[in-house]
Amino acid sequence: MDDDKTKKMTSYKKTTINNHPLKPESMMMSYGYNPKFSEGSVKPPVFLTSTFVFDSAEDGEEFFHVTSGRKPRASTDDLGGLIYSRFNHPNVEIVEDRIAVLEGAESCVAFASGMGAISTVLLSLLRPGDNIVYSSPLYGGTEVLIRKMMPEFGVKTHCFTDGLDGDGMLEAMRAAAKDGPLKLVFIETPANPTNAMVDFEALLDAVDTIEKETGHRPVTACDNTMLGPQFQRAVPQGIDLSVYSVTKYLGGHSDLVAGAVCGSYDSLGPIRSLRGAMGFNLDPHTSWMISRSLETVTIRMERAADSGRKVAAWIDENPYIKAKLHHPEYKTHGNYQDVYKRQCTGPGSTFSFVVDAPKTDVFKFINALQLFKSAVSLGGSESLICHPASTTHSGVPDDARAAVGVTDGLVRLSIGLEHPDDLIADLDQAFRHAFGASQKDAA
Repeated sequence: MDDDKTKKMTSYKKTTINNHPLKPESMMMSYGYNPKFSEGSVKPPVFLTSTFVFDSAEDGEEFFHVTSGRKPRASTDDLGGLIYSRFNHPNVEIVEDRIAVLEGAESCVAFASGMGAISTVLLSLLRPGDNIVYSSPLYGGTEVLIRKMMPEFGVKTHCFTDGLDGDGMLEAMRAAAKDGPLKLVFIETPANPTNAMVDFEALLDAVDTIEKETGHRPVTACDNTMLGPQFQRAVPQGIDLSVYSVTKYLGGHSDLVAGAVCGSYDSLGPIRSLRGAMGFNLDPHTSWMISRSLETVTIRMERAADSGRKVAAWIDENPYIKAKLHHPEYKTHGNYQDVYKRQCTGPGSTFSFVVDAPKTDVFKFINALQLFKSAVSLGGSESLICHPASTTHSGVPDDARAAVGVTDGLVRLSIGLEHPDDLIADLDQAFRHAFGASQKDAA
């Protein structure tokens, strides 16, 4: 690749001004895009093309060698050149560059959905006879994929339910390693929908021990959707792969579906290759929408988290029914708060609460809400409410749900960008409707 082409790929990736390091939120406006090569357009155009013209036959040969992995990259910025939109295209490369900046990782691979990202991680790392250890609870789709579908491919699964217990995590890994090669440890922290936490330091200590005992180090992967990248970065804390449902906070407007995996260039090599082989790449228009959303992800997540704190405080003291909060700043199990303060910088805006009431009353409460919308997903600009036991986690066996507290009395909230006072007023009237008069009224 000649100097001009190399410059075209890298010159727009400015990270400093006069030796002053730029903050990620500033880099979201321009990083990975040079207006010079798009008629001066201040925003990236949507590259609606299936294929790309090579300057020469030699370039085509070179690009295929690098993209396929038959030849090493000339540099970390060299992804092999543009070939075909199933492999790469300008819009997805801009998104990947920017998500990697937000996560604090070397690289990123984007996908057509969050489950596409998770599926590709599993299929690229696991083979029949291999073992995976995972934390529970996970997002329901992930748990069904690991617990039910991976054994159909000959992959053995083992789980742990207390991510604060280093000895328990090590015990699960040892049991898996005795059953065959332990190739992957997959966690979600905070977990959906209970905000259960997995201690990165304790997890990595256990992985270190397994490596010493077996001579093989399993890959660690974390679903970082609930707090990342604003309030938790997994890769800089030692996790190999940070996985996202970009649909959620990174997309942020409930109008797209996408996923991503962040990590080192080398760790993402087989994942990127399998994405291209299986056709899981993200389309140009959705990529463009995400590049728009990344410009505001910091202020959206911070505002929603502040509102979430106010809503959680009201629920905690509501006058209608006792509610147990699963909010990071209210959880007290074991050393939860120590772990939260060590590896996170904020609580996010998705949390749940549990009431001792029949499902009929819980549904009555949900149906009475006017601002909150009853829908799955989270991290959008609007506030959502969800009953996980009957929706997102309904495919998880009853005993597994019960073991981690996903009961009929658990309700999940995703706080959006409405004024918190209005959200509290909506909750107040719905609590009153479903659970009766307030204690003050009774007095």
